[in-house]
Amino acid sequence: MSASTYLTNHLTNHLTNHMNVRLILTVGRIAGVAAAQTRERLLRAAADVFAERGYDGTRVADIAAAAGVSNGAMYAHFGSKADLLVAALQTHGRRMLAEMFASDPSQSVTDLLLVIGQRLLHRRDARGALIIEALAAARRDEDVASPMRDYMGERADWLAGLIQVAQADGELDQVVSPSALAHFCLLLAMGSALVTPDLHAVDETEWASLLTRVVAGLAPVTGTAQTGTAK
Repeated sequence: MSASTYLTNHLTNHLTNHMNVRLILTVGRIAGVAAAQTRERLLRAAADVFAERGYDGTRVADIAAAAGVSNGAMYAHFGSKADLLVAALQTHGRRMLAEMFASDPSQSVTDLLLVIGQRLLHRRDARGALIIEALAAARRDEDVASPMRDYMGERADWLAGLIQVAQADGELDQVVSPSALAHFCLLLAMGSALVTPDLHAVDETEWASLLTRVVAGLAPVTGTAQTGTAK
């Protein structure tokens, strides 16, 4: 399976689940606007309001007002403020994957990982702010911690699956643990949300070079390299 096939399946499964939700939801609509559009407005409003006011400083009414819907309409789509926070995170992540896939559907898994890694250097987007709020809130509130565990598990499983595709294609060494490498990637992603460029910056070329060396170090060991090691 190629990286493009894996990404397509991942995004297709998400869209299928989203369509099933649309069939279930029959309330919470703005006049003349489909439920899916209402949900999208809520997610965008939540991302903006959480980023501006923080999780604890945001009320359900604030998000509903920003989206132009009633509190009842919001609860028709999301069971709680915590569910909305995590859903906003998931939406931003999937949108980023779709954009990267559309830009170059034929790229290899290792190239995709490098692109993701290079984007972390400029992490000042809404998703970065959402991650910070979610991580902080999860330490204090079990209502946030529970869906965040599910979210992190979903991200780790997706990354591990992508790594397994790379191993099957001969891009990454079979001895590398997919779960351990996925965890490493998550640590980089979460850390990049905290250490933003205004706190500490690094040269783009140097960062890209480092990432390339890291990925190269995970490549399968060739016969020549094995012989040289043995000597």
